[in-house]
Amino acid sequence: MGKRILLAIATVAIAVTLLFLMIRAVPGGPAAVLLGPRATPEMMAQLHEQMGLDKPLVAQIAGFFGGLLRGDLGFDVLSRRPVADVVFEQLPFTIELIFVSILWAVVIAVPLGCYSAMRPNSFVDQVAGVLTVATIAIPSFVMAVYALLIFAVILRWLPAIGAGNGFWDGLIHLILPGFAMGIGWVGYISRLLRASMLEIMGENHVRMARSFGISEWRIVAHYALPLAILPTVTILGVGIAWLLSSAVFIEVVFARPGIGALIVNSVNTRNYPIVMGVVLVSTFLIVSATTFSDIVNAFLDPRTREKL
Repeated sequence: MGKRILLAIATVAIAVTLLFLMIRAVPGGPAAVLLGPRATPEMMAQLHEQMGLDKPLVAQIAGFFGGLLRGDLGFDVLSRRPVADVVFEQLPFTIELIFVSILWAVVIAVPLGCYSAMRPNSFVDQVAGVLTVATIAIPSFVMAVYALLIFAVILRWLPAIGAGNGFWDGLIHLILPGFAMGIGWVGYISRLLRASMLEIMGENHVRMARSFGISEWRIVAHYALPLAILPTVTILGVGIAWLLSSAVFIEVVFARPGIGALIVNSVNTRNYPIVMGVVLVSTFLIVSATTFSDIVNAFLDPRTREKL
């Protein structure tokens, strides 16, 4: 576990450093955005000095990590609010979007994958195979645009933009973006689970359970699924990175608040402190999700506990 924590810290440090260098390679800067096109060189130089942008890159990186160790992520260039307040104000919207997309994908994909493994090459299995491959192939932002067009514009069943007010209204506003972001995971999870189930259903302990006359669904639930689900848990932990990147497009298309929309606006305005804060939090979420999936795998399969 100690090695895993050190690896997580190193991963966060490398990711933040690389993005620190990349964002400063983009033409333009916060001074040009804040002061406008009529700003004089003297005004821009003064603002660069106030923000510490006149220092060498090494000194800027060292200053950022020094502030990070003190719990200080800096201040928003535009509002002058602490970066931590701005980021953590938007973070719950992205987390709830990821949670809803994973939840409904798992609820549909797990029974579908189990049934396909129990009835391989059946009509349902073949139809599910075609549909799941199709959903995997369609990007989430394309699915978002078509879902918005069909269910919000043409049919007018669901709201198009925003996050809603209150619990139930917010839940209704999550249906379309959660569907657009999670539809691809139905294919991933069901196909992966089907392949794992087909392998496990042929093992000796499953054959022995059948010889005792245990029903097929009970065999699946008690003997096959706990082992077959392990690769799915792993891929879900790794997939948090993919979901965070998808959230950028989904939040922009549906005009939802969240760290995806926040980082797009921050990059456009060269708001370096906010960009660094979002990347730091996103990297931490990815590392935490991967570690959590490993812990869940160890709980389900004792053979992997000694590897933690």
